Amino acid sequence: MIPTVLAGFGLGLSLIVAIGAQNLFVLRQGIRREHVLAVAAVCAVSDAALIVVGVSGLGAILEAAPRVIEVVRWAGALFLTGYAVLAARRAIRPSGDTLSIDPAPRSLPTGPSVSARTEVSTSRLAPVLATCLALTWLNPHVYLDTVFLLGSVAATYGDARWLFALGAIGASMVWFFSLALGARFLSRVLSTPRAWRILDAIIAVVMFAIAVSLVLPH
Repeated sequence: MIPTVLAGFGLGLSLIVAIGAQNLFVLRQGIRREHVLAVAAVCAVSDAALIVVGVSGLGAILEAAPRVIEVVRWAGALFLTGYAVLAARRAIRPSGDTLSIDPAPRSLPTGPSVSARTEVSTSRLAPVLATCLALTWLNPHVYLDTVFLLGSVAATYGDARWLFALGAIGASMVWFFSLALGARFLSRVLSTPRAWRILDAIIAVVMFAIAVSLVLPH
């Protein structure tokens, strides 16, 4: 039982721990401290749903309809290109977003307590979650890896395939919540507008590169 769960956990973690559109978005939201838990939950639940689809055998049905993946591939490429343009625009014309750290109050002489003052404008929840869902479900690699590959490997475990799926779902939850909540430790690094411009420039390049990779012949 435990080896099967661990096998699912290991494969699931290996498929999601990589620099990609979804992880970069989660990282940025975590650094901004903006709707962090909601974004992590959407990613984890979406991944769990895709894992269930793959392990249940529905992945084979989707594989028999290549046009579905083709539509998702082009839609994902267009969306990522648009997101890259927005990130590039933020890098060229910064909004002045920063995360600055206030010194400890002088009235408290003991303890290294510091209070973080967030100067990043907060976006509404609905657009943030919509972007998160698009980055997740319009990525054809998600279907190829999570649904087809993970589903195929799970099938080799026979009746224990759902334990394998449980391990993979656990990996998704651990990763996304760790990434989102752990990103706040980068706040000190991103305490200037220049740092945010560099981050947005990197995001723009990566997003555009992924978009191009989706439409190029494989």
